[in-house]
Amino acid sequence: MNDRPDEFAEAAIPAPAAPDDHAGHRQRVRERFLKLGGEALEDYELLELALQLVIPRKDTKALAKQLLREFGSFSGVFNASQSRLEKIKGLGPTSIAHLKVIQAVAARFGRDRIDIQMPILSSWSQLIDYCRSQMAYESIEQFRVLFLDKKNRLIADEVQQTGTVDHTPVYPREVIKRSLELSATALILVHNHPSGDPSPSSADIRMTKEIADIAKPLGIVLHDHIIVGKSGHASLRGLKLI
Repeated sequence: MNDRPDEFAEAAIPAPAAPDDHAGHRQRVRERFLKLGGEALEDYELLELALQLVIPRKDTKALAKQLLREFGSFSGVFNASQSRLEKIKGLGPTSIAHLKVIQAVAARFGRDRIDIQMPILSSWSQLIDYCRSQMAYESIEQFRVLFLDKKNRLIADEVQQTGTVDHTPVYPREVIKRSLELSATALILVHNHPSGDPSPSSADIRMTKEIADIAKPLGIVLHDHIIVGKSGHASLRGLKLI
């Protein structure tokens, strides 16, 4: 009897590799989104879906979780500066540009939800959501003015000044000059606090009163000054500071 192994024996057939569940996972998340909507998804799942549009051939679940850890929130990811995003492994110039396009689309969508045919004061919650989406996560202060007509409908939304991490130079007479150019009869002032705390400073209160004092004799009403931050918003009228 020949005990030598048969050199011509059939080679052992390797066990089949476990199927790659990557495509299946993506499909399941997409199906949940289509069936239940975005509100039913965790932040990392919705971000994962967004990243799939940006990076279509890679698993984006781990990257989504990393971005949320780094920037603290869903909005924080899209509002992160280009320089900070460039430090994240797995994001290149093209994917960063695509993230910024998504951010711009969301901002435009938020702006368009404010119906210019309706009094802006009747959709206050949408206005606050819009202001926070535009400014709450900016790394520098930004001062914008919403110019309204006599029916409190939006004429224009303009960024008047940008500043530093804790200061924006505001020139009240320039605000009033622009109001007269647009024939606006009412204003809502908005600015952000990059620190995250929306509490008004003494300079915020002083500047608001100065604008109100100049506007009043001209028949221009200052409805409010809203300050937005990562932790929420503050209304100077709500605080009885106007």
